[in-house]
Amino acid sequence: MPLQDTQGRPLKNLRLSVTDRCNLRCLYCMPEEHYTWLPREDVLSFREISDLVDVFCDLGVDKVRITGGEPLVRRDLPVLVEELARKRRIRDLALTTNGVLLADAAADLKRAGLLRVTVSLDTLRPERFLALARQDALARVLLGIEALGRAGFTRTRIDSVLLRGMNDDEILDLLDFGREAGAEVRFIEYMDVGGATRWSAGAVVAQGEILRRIEEARGPAQALPASPGEESAPAKRFRLADGTVFGVIASTTTPFCATCDRSRLTADGTWYLCLYARQGVDLKTPLRQNASREQLARVIAAGWEKRADRGAEERLALRERAPPLPRQALEGDPRLEMHTRGG
Repeated sequence: MPLQDTQGRPLKNLRLSVTDRCNLRCLYCMPEEHYTWLPREDVLSFREISDLVDVFCDLGVDKVRITGGEPLVRRDLPVLVEELARKRRIRDLALTTNGVLLADAAADLKRAGLLRVTVSLDTLRPERFLALARQDALARVLLGIEALGRAGFTRTRIDSVLLRGMNDDEILDLLDFGREAGAEVRFIEYMDVGGATRWSAGAVVAQGEILRRIEEARGPAQALPASPGEESAPAKRFRLADGTVFGVIASTTTPFCATCDRSRLTADGTWYLCLYARQGVDLKTPLRQNASREQLARVIAAGWEKRADRGAEERLALRERAPPLPRQALEGDPRLEMHTRGG
């Protein structure tokens, strides 16, 4: 019997942040101008990350996604990928990236044993990319997506966060781009988590509206059943008559808390059981105090077994839904930032 929380949700899926640093400053993730970064000496080494992943695998984790910040800014990342790929209990080893450094890294990541890549891409227009990400890097991202195919990656996904009045008129363009690139696009509702200090309900483009716009232009979208082993995946997937498959992640308006099997480990070894959680479990300290594998497992098991988090549902129930945290709170604890805990 896999380890379960108070809601019967298994511990299966680990989001593994390898750095809090990023080479973009996307408005929905890093809207402010100044940040408090994790101290360099607190960031886990690859050996420490690997050791903690072993403990998580002992407790039932079989899916690991490498995140950041931007994971490709972590030096020698393929070395860690190769180490994780050797762990036979991990059946799905993936990475999420903004794609800026991907063209030079794709082949090395594939050789190291990475199975899947998700690229964040919110617009196909250079001027909008600059406005959204505050870097003129769209061309490099597109080259990175091309490089995935040459390296032999399949099942590539493109994640697009939609913001009303900013990029929501590109839904069809992004859909077409994904089909041509051999990637499945997933449209994501703008979420009020962590450092989304400029979030507003009016900026959210909800799943129903996304589907309506697509169907008005392309015809009915058939809902697809979850693939075996993917029943807890956050995206609801659809197929158009021309065969195009896309997904929608409706965490803001239609939370999937009831089936969420995800937890997140920050680059400094703080374990969060919900994306909306304010408090995490410090795993770095016992690890560096030479706690045994069994002792670490007891800490993790105790945390998961008492987990009752339903953060997205709690946010949805609020009468007045404002941005979740003021800037001052984020300066006091950088782990509350979306770019630190890996989205």
